[in-house]
Amino acid sequence: MSHINSIIEQIHDTGASLQGKDFLLTWQKTRKELDLILLVAEALKQMRDNNISPRVFDSRLAVSIFRDKSTRTRFSFASAANLLGLAVQDMDEEKSQISHGETVRETASMISFLTEIIGIRDDMYLGAGHAYMKEVAAALDDGYAQKVLPVRPGIVNLQCDVDHPTQSMADLMHLINHYGSAEALKGKKIAMTWAYSPSYGKPMSVPQGIIGLMTRLGMDVSLAYPEGYGLIPDVVETAKKNAKGSGGSFEIVNSMEDAFKDADIVYPKSWAPYHVMEQRTQLLRNQDSAALKELEKECLANNARYMDWECNRQKMDLTKDKKALYMHCLPADISDVSCKNGEVSEEVFEQYRIPTYIEAGFKPYIIAAMMFTNRFGNPAGMLEKMVVRGREQVLGE
Repeated sequence: MSHINSIIEQIHDTGASLQGKDFLLTWQKTRKELDLILLVAEALKQMRDNNISPRVFDSRLAVSIFRDKSTRTRFSFASAANLLGLAVQDMDEEKSQISHGETVRETASMISFLTEIIGIRDDMYLGAGHAYMKEVAAALDDGYAQKVLPVRPGIVNLQCDVDHPTQSMADLMHLINHYGSAEALKGKKIAMTWAYSPSYGKPMSVPQGIIGLMTRLGMDVSLAYPEGYGLIPDVVETAKKNAKGSGGSFEIVNSMEDAFKDADIVYPKSWAPYHVMEQRTQLLRNQDSAALKELEKECLANNARYMDWECNRQKMDLTKDKKALYMHCLPADISDVSCKNGEVSEEVFEQYRIPTYIEAGFKPYIIAAMMFTNRFGNPAGMLEKMVVRGREQVLGE
């Protein structure tokens, strides 16, 4: 209990508030606002671990809109909503009136009458996912202003074309727990590297989320990819500015070995090149299946030139003391397990398999913290009331 109370005091000391603020991009938030999310997530985790119910809602909804496939984020959103007492309604666009011409403005209002939070995953189209979330936000603002909606639901970005904030914040929470504090991350080197995959079209939002967030912590961020596999230029510029402001560093190299050298943390993950995602988006919009098949063929052939971009024992031996922490958002393409050649060797992944599961386990708490802070202007005070209330989550015998 004393530990929970200590966290609540730290939450109060941040002086930050995210009430009524959507969580779309980490670099739009101040460092204190990020600290607030991390601390509230830790408080909620401690409450659950100590069998104290964190349920603060009754008869309210959390609506999820997934425009791409998902396992971890989908169930993390549902877990987070349930943790706080929200019922989850997943919106299936195929069963909605969207195919009959229903506008975003209308959809946003119709799903929001008794809704507290809307979680959106839209990462398929470059230049569209983040824009869609902003369009929904504008519709909610209008609905609330016109008194159509009794409350204005908050929006949580569950992954878009630009950022994956629930993933990168969960990754950060994992690092803080691993190293003991956020301050301990200063000067640590993290290698965010492209890795080979026998598929194409994977979003850039994970590497962009990592370089956009970890450069805020004074870390030395090394972004590595083969020539031609660059990320959105604006996000790269944001990472450079963040590193300069935090006292860390940011570099781009075209060698996985260079990035791994003396790294404390490695994050090998495949993604599609920026220019490919631009082309793919246009073809998807035009429903040009023949051209999409040809693009896929070309991209897979290009990927195959870099099969040696695999996280294996030889590369891990280049890291600091040969024991860098391996991270992945999952699912990883594991060589000789999920595919013949992939992002990571079976040996390395098996060594770090449980830590990656632990890493993923922080996501429900991060999402719950984003929900909680969006709804309550005094999160420390609310958490304190919940602790004093002391209702058990699971009744004892």
